[in-house]
Amino acid sequence: MITRILKIHPNDNVLVALQDLNKGETIIHDGHTYTLQDDIHAKHKFFMQDMHIGDPIMMYGVLVGKAQHFIPQGGLMDTENTKHASDPFEFRPYHYEWHAPDVSKYEGRTFNGYVRPDGRVGTANYWLFIPTVFCENRNLDVIREALHNELGYAVTDKYKSYTHQLVDAYKNGENLAEADTAGLGQANPVASRVFKNVDGIKFLNHQGGCGGTRQDAAVLSKLLSAYADHPNVAGVTVLSLGCQNLQVQDFMDDLKARNPHFDKPLFIFEQQQSQSEEQLVKDAIRKTFLGLVEINKIERQPAPLSKLVIGVKCGGSDGFSGISANPAVGYTSDLVVALGGTILLAEFPELCGAEQQLIDRTKDEAAARKFIMLMTSYNNAALNAGSGFHMNPSPGNIKDGLITDAIKSTGAAKKGGTSPVEDVLDYTEPAIKSGLNLVCTPGNDVEATTGKAASGATLILFTTGLGTPTGNPICPTIKVSTNNALTKRMSDIIDINTGPVIEGEKTIEEMGEDILEYCIKAASGEVIPKSVLLNQDDFIPWKRGVSL
Repeated sequence: MITRILKIHPNDNVLVALQDLNKGETIIHDGHTYTLQDDIHAKHKFFMQDMHIGDPIMMYGVLVGKAQHFIPQGGLMDTENTKHASDPFEFRPYHYEWHAPDVSKYEGRTFNGYVRPDGRVGTANYWLFIPTVFCENRNLDVIREALHNELGYAVTDKYKSYTHQLVDAYKNGENLAEADTAGLGQANPVASRVFKNVDGIKFLNHQGGCGGTRQDAAVLSKLLSAYADHPNVAGVTVLSLGCQNLQVQDFMDDLKARNPHFDKPLFIFEQQQSQSEEQLVKDAIRKTFLGLVEINKIERQPAPLSKLVIGVKCGGSDGFSGISANPAVGYTSDLVVALGGTILLAEFPELCGAEQQLIDRTKDEAAARKFIMLMTSYNNAALNAGSGFHMNPSPGNIKDGLITDAIKSTGAAKKGGTSPVEDVLDYTEPAIKSGLNLVCTPGNDVEATTGKAASGATLILFTTGLGTPTGNPICPTIKVSTNNALTKRMSDIIDINTGPVIEGEKTIEEMGEDILEYCIKAASGEVIPKSVLLNQDDFIPWKRGVSL
């Protein structure tokens, strides 16, 4: 029998509708009867008792809001009667005891990755183009079109063919409304590649490097050097104008500081020192082609699961995110940590309300205090700008049941599982400790995934309830749906469906194991996530301003 409602934690005073419920309907839960005062759509909540102004609203066992006026038992939670509230947090000595999941069934399991000389293991083998300044974006676009089309990495052939059909129909005087008669088709994304062991040629177009502040350029330099040093990257081509704030030498200094033993092929071209635009582009293509020949000789090798570094992220979240997809990914996170791997949990504005739980799980006092400092200063900056973490939920979040930031955040934090926090990283800092790491990034989907890759994520598990195409240039991004309806509606971007959890067909643990199995296959190149197939290469540097 399908469950229609859910109480997430024993201390909660709201119930979650798993299906649409009607006003006047009688709901029985745990021996208590509730008469609904409003229509309660799936993903939304209703109150288990009469609520008076100022009464605390509890969900996930923590404070997530306060009542703004009287609300009768069975009344709908909405933005008018509920406002964000969360408990204060402080450092407390570490006494956390973790019960790791049984991972004996994974004993001896490996994935086939790209083993780098320093021992890190990539899940992909990419060549990366980096502009030090936005002035080079046009040249990158020209090079991208040339290399992608000729080397088999383009994904737009079907749309070019479709446009060609429309042109022919127009020239022949046909009815354009009826021209869409042929299917678009889908070519094999690997079969047409010239270099079979090169998973892609990636380009980090951005709007930085000059103008703005020198601090912006310095942060961008660290970000770009992190991408160059990433284990999924085998070679790098850098394009520079010459006069910009972010000088090539600054980038090289940051790269050497990050990895003194950096030894990948690295080609640098500066336009103001070249004979012409044509010569610059030709030289960059020729040298890169020779580099591709070399990195194509690198083959996948077995590596232990302890070498997995997985970033966990949510975006386009809904009222089911903290019930199905995020807890399932959280169980995957616990499995990976128990196997000796690394999990990166970021998007600090979406940890609001979950701070104390994470502080209490942080093993090192200095790391715990670093987390408090980063959270406090970030929120204060938002408040000074007339905003604050409490303004994080988007209209789409709210429409689908995430009424306050504390509700959104406590559900979002579930992605990190239950293991101890081993380290806290500021933006672009590399993860050097296995286990759960907290990474300071905005909640913004692309800024967050950009930051996770900079800290070393080689796969990203991205949960969504509303649907989002977000990907990353160098880190394969796996989309995990919270519900069956989204999976059916946007099957072209969804890789894994956790809807069976909502339907009562699978447990969180079973779903978490399924997700890990998919990760192993993706890390081995046996399956290709939809965002990778679509070349969804989103990259937005964070300027350390207020971004929620």
